[in-house]
Amino acid sequence: MSGRLWGALSLAVAAIVSAGAAAQDVVKVGMIAEMSGPFAETGRQMVNGAKAYQKVFGETVGGRRVELIVRDSTGPAPEVAKRLAQELLVNDKVDFLAGFGLTPNALAVAPLATETKRPMIVMNAATSVITQKSPYIARVSFTLAQVAAPLGTWAAKNGIAKVYTLVADYGPGIDAEVAFKKTFVAGGGEIVGEVRTPLRNVEFAPYLQRIKDARPQAVFIFLPVGEQPVAFMKGFAERELDKAGIRVIATGDVTEDGQLEAMGETPLGVVTTHHYSAAHDSAQNRTFLKAFADVAGPDFKPNFMAVGAWDGMAAIYEAIRRNGSGPIDGDRVLAALKGLKIDSPRGPIMIDPETRDVVQTVYVRRVQKRGGRIYNVEFEQIPNVKDPGK
Repeated sequence: MSGRLWGALSLAVAAIVSAGAAAQDVVKVGMIAEMSGPFAETGRQMVNGAKAYQKVFGETVGGRRVELIVRDSTGPAPEVAKRLAQELLVNDKVDFLAGFGLTPNALAVAPLATETKRPMIVMNAATSVITQKSPYIARVSFTLAQVAAPLGTWAAKNGIAKVYTLVADYGPGIDAEVAFKKTFVAGGGEIVGEVRTPLRNVEFAPYLQRIKDARPQAVFIFLPVGEQPVAFMKGFAERELDKAGIRVIATGDVTEDGQLEAMGETPLGVVTTHHYSAAHDSAQNRTFLKAFADVAGPDFKPNFMAVGAWDGMAAIYEAIRRNGSGPIDGDRVLAALKGLKIDSPRGPIMIDPETRDVVQTVYVRRVQKRGGRIYNVEFEQIPNVKDPGK
């Protein structure tokens, strides 16, 4: 064999070996998010939050490049989410499943995580039961019970004696309703009426009239981020429930930072409990806000879903470090995530080693103007809150 031919063959072999090594040095994260339809805000926030993390910390960790592959579930569509997860696992051969803005989609994919032993990082979906559906799920966001229970306690302690509840009729809404009622009634409060609304509903006129007729001191609401909170607050103002002496108290989804200003001044004074506000004062949050603005633009305010994705990427990066240079091993990753502490833009959080759910501070906030813009301004905090739904 001539020297020239031998050299060419050696280069070809080297190229093949190099390509194989490069393939092993890529860790693929399949992110399923609601990128279109009425819940598109959810997906945009999560994807931009994940990209903001990579902008600050880079696209490599432990010598391996992290590739984000985004798929659109189109909304609360369990069959679509399941199909997308199958394609990501089989065709794209992803090492992690991530995202999941809505509970039905997360529940549909959970069995696939178990079957394939792929780590599944839930960045938002907030029904308590999700982490119990697969031993390969870890959640870095919150649960509705976790943020609703403290609000019931706060309301009962702060002169609110009679409440009407309105929640979206699916897992998170039911969790929020049950948790709020339990602590509110335990504190001496009375529920004077309750209603569960369809998940895709945007017409609240009949419900608002019913609430007004019941004359509660406050209405407690949970509605998923998107069109519904804006429609509710608009109807609340038009029917002058505030002038009838009725207050709004809610979980933070209702006054989420990204769409808060679209409601005008109607939500001013609304009290909510949640785990993140764009107004949170910390060095970590300032870093996050700058990175998010760089990725999404200065007019797109990040919310708790973006922070969930940021922290989800932080958990994935740390799991890759601890996994080492070999193939991503689901059992090793979950062992690394149990008890993991993250210095988040929302404050310190930990993944509970028993439930694989997040332990964190829950803040009581009031909607106020600050510097000409509208924010959820924190004024009380309850540290180390676990999910009471387990």
